[in-house]
Amino acid sequence: MDKWNVFQRFLVTENAHISVNEFLINTLVILVLSLLLEFTYTRCSHSLSERRSFAANFFLVAFTTMLIISIVKSSLALSLGLVGALSIVRFRSAIKEPEELAFLFITISIGLGLGAEKRIITVIGALVLIAVIWARHFLKAKTQKQNLYLTVSSTGDLKLTLARISETAAMIFPAAKLVRYDETEGIIEAAFWIEVRQTADLQKFRSILNETAPGVKVSFVNNNSF
Repeated sequence: MDKWNVFQRFLVTENAHISVNEFLINTLVILVLSLLLEFTYTRCSHSLSERRSFAANFFLVAFTTMLIISIVKSSLALSLGLVGALSIVRFRSAIKEPEELAFLFITISIGLGLGAEKRIITVIGALVLIAVIWARHFLKAKTQKQNLYLTVSSTGDLKLTLARISETAAMIFPAAKLVRYDETEGIIEAAFWIEVRQTADLQKFRSILNETAPGVKVSFVNNNSF
């Protein structure tokens, strides 16, 4: 009987004492960290669409996570109820890039940490992550290379050969790899994966080929489109 009473007390929902002052302080901390994370995402993210609208949700996600954890952390019954509710409600969001998922995990981690009253370690961890993101952003900006899909096509000009195209690509770009080559009845078409340091190199490549074969068609496409 004693074991049964202990088990019943273990399952009973207890009224957790939540300090209003502590809750308000955690809310203020979440607001500051969310704004820092939002600014970091809008400036350092590689996503080209809806960055501001996506980052605007960081505070809502972090605050909601903290609120849930603050309520259910001292009650097994509430915790089990939360698991049951989440198993019924299916949350779906259009995560297009792993980077978006990473920032969402950072946001949820902030809410979890503050909801569990681990304020100092949460603030330190969040600031370290933000500092690392900015450091990688500035380091990458200095040595940034863009990967492009290059196609060269020409008709009726025998001066333009695969050797000439490959030689020019190797001279202009840091890296160039031939992925496709077609030649039928005077029609030449070659495709390369290339690395580009600056956009001026694209025009330089076209100008050199145009001297050899006027009217040559050159196109560059970001390889992330494939």
